[in-house]
Amino acid sequence: MATSKSSTLGFELTSLFDQAAGQFRNLNVNEPGQWPTLPKLSLWILSVVLVIVAGWFALLSASQDELDSARAKEPDLKVQYRSRLAQAVNLAELRKQKLQVQEYVTQLEKQLPGKADMDALLSDINQAGLGRGLLFELFRPGTIQVKDYYAELPINIRVSGRYHDLGAFTADVANLSRIVTLHNLNILPARDGSLAMDAIARTYRYLDAAEVAQQRKASQAAAKPGAPKP
Repeated sequence: MATSKSSTLGFELTSLFDQAAGQFRNLNVNEPGQWPTLPKLSLWILSVVLVIVAGWFALLSASQDELDSARAKEPDLKVQYRSRLAQAVNLAELRKQKLQVQEYVTQLEKQLPGKADMDALLSDINQAGLGRGLLFELFRPGTIQVKDYYAELPINIRVSGRYHDLGAFTADVANLSRIVTLHNLNILPARDGSLAMDAIARTYRYLDAAEVAQQRKASQAAAKPGAPKP
């Protein structure tokens, strides 16, 4: 009796497998809409599985790229951390150095005259030459050149006199309370046996608040895309 039931069950299973396999025979791949139910269901399950697998690998790939990018940044971040840690440890000393630099800058600014002081400075240069017995054959201020935070005035000069007096004059100019520099010095013999020195004296003055604002505005306008180059 048990053998008969087992044989019947096995026959039914075999029949079901044959029916299922029969649905997969002679399928037209060009017309999947006419397939039997089981092939359609199998194809749908396979498509879902492929989409899930592809999405999973894409997600893993993006995560791996982010991980690699983070690892590449790690050495730079460590350097930044050490640098900022050192700054934090030496914060008091750095603040002290900042104050010293600000004081030094303030002292330098005091050596730059303003607009109202320029005439006096030009007079000081002239007096430095006359005080050494030199003769000014040329004293011609040029065009003021405006920089970011200061203005520069070149002065073409030609003085004549004895060699040691010319040297003392250049030393006097260097020791003026305001900053004056001498450029393109050229010493030639004069007709009367003395020496003539050609040079360009450059004086500097700080810009007032209005000039600084105007200069910044011009710099910003020049930095805009499409702005005409000077």
